[in-house]
Amino acid sequence: MPVPVDLISLLPKPWHDFVDLNLLEQISKNLVSSFIPEQQSIFRALQIPPDQVKVVIVGQDPYPNAKHAMGLAFSIPAGAQPLPKSLKNIFTELNDDLVIERSNGDLSDWANQGVLLLNRSLTVEPGKSDSHSNLGWQDFTEKIIQAAARNGALAILWGNEAQKVSNLFVDEDVFKSAHPSPLSAYRGFFGSKPFSKVNNRLKEKGLIPIKW
Repeated sequence: MPVPVDLISLLPKPWHDFVDLNLLEQISKNLVSSFIPEQQSIFRALQIPPDQVKVVIVGQDPYPNAKHAMGLAFSIPAGAQPLPKSLKNIFTELNDDLVIERSNGDLSDWANQGVLLLNRSLTVEPGKSDSHSNLGWQDFTEKIIQAAARNGALAILWGNEAQKVSNLFVDEDVFKSAHPSPLSAYRGFFGSKPFSKVNNRLKEKGLIPIKW
């Protein structure tokens, strides 16, 4: 029988006061099969201290491909090619919105500026999207999103799943549209201008815009 992962010891200390550690312990006990990303990257998004989160971008779960999953929603490791189709569409919209051409799929620079790139489930079984959605991760990550919202963070919510947390934020701090996946990008993601809208709102709040 594999030894359960000790998720509590992996969770960055500043977040301990905002989450349900008992639930996290339960998730640990259920993480006994193979999963991605690797243990040290599960909480990569939470390297940002709670009081420094300016924007939350909500994803569903990690890419089900070990070469892509790295702990930040929508992000892949530097140099990984080709870009996942959703990420490619995000960069297309970024270029249309702010005339920023981007080819590096590692979004760590966004995270370093206070963008919380958070998946609703923080692990997944290799090759099986949404395979860990029944482990309790959604309840766990909702507490994180709630803490960020209470602290005045903005939310970029792409697709119906992400928009389930829109009620945690004040209306003027929520920017939502269709998901950037090829199945839905043309139904309202393209042309939604999330990056300029978020930066304008940050300026209204007296905060430094994100260098997307």
